Amino acid sequence: MHTVILVLVEVLIVIGLSRIVGLGFKAIKQPLVIGEIFAGIMLGPSLFGLIAPGLAHSLFPPETMPFLNVLSQIGLIFFMFLIGLELNPKYLKGNLKTAILISNFSVIVPFASAFILSLLLYPLVAGGNVQFIPFALFLGAAMSITAFPVLARIITENNLQRTRLGTLALTCAAVDDVTAWCLLAVAIAVARNGSIDGQAFLTIIESLVYIGFMFTVGRWFLKRFSRHHRRAGRLSQLLLAVIYMGVVFSALITEFIGIHLIFGAFLLGAVMPKDEELVRELAIKTEDFVLIFLLPIFFAYSGLKTEIGLLNRPELWLLCVLIIVVASAGKFIGAYVAARMSGIDKREASALGWLMNTRGLTELIVLNIGLELGVITPLLFTMLVIMALVTTFMTSPLLEWTYPKRLIRLDVIEPKIEIEPETEITPEPSEPYIPQYRILVPVANPSTQKGLLQLATAIAINYRQSAIIHPLSLIELEENYGFESTPTEADRLIAERRQKLEELINTLEPQLIRSYIQPIVRISSNVARETAQIAEIEQPDLVLVGWHRPAFSNNRLGGRVGQILSTTPVDVAVFVDKGGDRLESLLVPYSANIHDDLALIIALRMLLNRDTCMLQVLQVFPGNHIQDELSYELNAMIEQLPKSVRDRIEIKTVTSPEPIQTVIAASENVDLTIVGTSRLWGIERQTLGRYTDQLAIQCRSSLLITRRYSQVTSHLNSLLPAINSQEVIHNP
Repeated sequence: MHTVILVLVEVLIVIGLSRIVGLGFKAIKQPLVIGEIFAGIMLGPSLFGLIAPGLAHSLFPPETMPFLNVLSQIGLIFFMFLIGLELNPKYLKGNLKTAILISNFSVIVPFASAFILSLLLYPLVAGGNVQFIPFALFLGAAMSITAFPVLARIITENNLQRTRLGTLALTCAAVDDVTAWCLLAVAIAVARNGSIDGQAFLTIIESLVYIGFMFTVGRWFLKRFSRHHRRAGRLSQLLLAVIYMGVVFSALITEFIGIHLIFGAFLLGAVMPKDEELVRELAIKTEDFVLIFLLPIFFAYSGLKTEIGLLNRPELWLLCVLIIVVASAGKFIGAYVAARMSGIDKREASALGWLMNTRGLTELIVLNIGLELGVITPLLFTMLVIMALVTTFMTSPLLEWTYPKRLIRLDVIEPKIEIEPETEITPEPSEPYIPQYRILVPVANPSTQKGLLQLATAIAINYRQSAIIHPLSLIELEENYGFESTPTEADRLIAERRQKLEELINTLEPQLIRSYIQPIVRISSNVARETAQIAEIEQPDLVLVGWHRPAFSNNRLGGRVGQILSTTPVDVAVFVDKGGDRLESLLVPYSANIHDDLALIIALRMLLNRDTCMLQVLQVFPGNHIQDELSYELNAMIEQLPKSVRDRIEIKTVTSPEPIQTVIAASENVDLTIVGTSRLWGIERQTLGRYTDQLAIQCRSSLLITRRYSQVTSHLNSLLPAINSQEVIHNP
């Protein structure tokens, strides 16, 4: 097969596998990049070459390696440019003194630990031609580096960017990143010259001169580009071509100086003016091709050089474990001790230590440079790749264990909508205490879900019980190391989404109800899972979610809605909005199960909240069936209602062989049908996604589908004592 054709086949395999494995790792709450690195290792001698050596050699022969190397180097150059571009000086504004102390400790301690470990490793795993000093410097750089891009995404996905821990970790990682790259530049200069001699010092001095040039002349020149972009309002192809030429030119200069291509690209990104629109447009135009096409090739190229089979003796695996322990302990202890010295409490100091232990892709870049220069052997390269994967893999679970989401929630400052109510409602001193009623409303699209919020207010708000409605908007990030998921961009997206929610809330009438609504906006990598977690933390009385058609299913209650309905640990209701603003006539098909009980209770609550609301309870029985009555609890509850409320309830019994069609016919004359997840109605909680959704499709009115989680939750009982002494019901 022609070499170019073979390289294209390899690229096809690499991109496909990296996406599949990356998404698999993302599903288990791991960074996408870890899955992509793992996919690269799978294609190498560690798995594919072990299972099918002949086929592996045919698909990845030695003659294609130079092509993959060139593509991976181009990918690295532009990825490092993106890292520099995203290194925003705003990360260095808060807690800088504390961050410098913590960052220096988190570099010095693992670097010193690595230097001591080098005394053991050098005679065992070092190559015959490498001297001790370059070997120890490279090992120190590899163990002291923190992957700023991966750490930033972990912070974003855990919504830590607006907490003290998140801002401090970002500042520490930014300082750490710059320090570690400087150490790596020194290590490369020494490695290329074999020792710390005059030539190595000359390389370091030339590097410093070039850095100074870029931060003065280069920055001045790039500011002119930024001003041109602001005037033009867009990033033209010509301007983009000039910037890309600058990236390559800067990379070539640092290679000529004697460090490495990646430093020039990183430096140009770092000195680029951080004009918000320019950075966003430049990153978005650049990253898709780099992250989807070029970086997976770099992972595959690295994976082809990773041979886990080289660890063929127990003592080698012990050395690998020792490297992982020293790397993890050095980073954690350095950050933890410095954080405690700075007055940070134990929990936050521990979380900071685990965050700084993230290595990921940045570590892989360092290791490839070391292997390319011959400073580390393939055996040590494999050990350090395993260390990078393990330390990054452990970050998320250890962070969750140390600093769980319920504590993050306490530290996040949620801006609230400032709306003055028309009148202040205060309970009479003699009235018994009634707990606040709370509804969580996941809002996928603020521009189309006004009806969902109107229904939430109809269920929640009355004059006898304080209530709060939380519209929950989760911004799902498709990539976890794309520009969109940087903390700065995430904050912009959150502010933009919050503004849309405020606009939605301001359309609700009467104006008084707006004061009961407090939105929550979060970044999420999995909307259904995050909704369930927030519901578990917040413990609302009800989660009210809007229906949407799943992209890959015909079932109306499949997909994300089905996941929320099945997994959220509180009572849930799904609203199928068929249009219309009226909520005056309600229909509850009742079949005596706990989910229908919830449907009826919610209907009774709406009846209490609105004195113009009418309710029909429809019991449908097949022929020759013993007619069940309402449960004793529900009968007792209805008996406690004022007569003016009971007079607006009609209980109707019908015998029919087709209960669903009977309900559909009855729904034609009402505004809202409320039905429990029951097999009788063609909706069953345990078979969501497989059972019929005929009622959801054919119902003539809007439809609310209820699923009860616990019979302990009270949607109505807390109101009844207050109602007993009140016969007149007022509208809010």
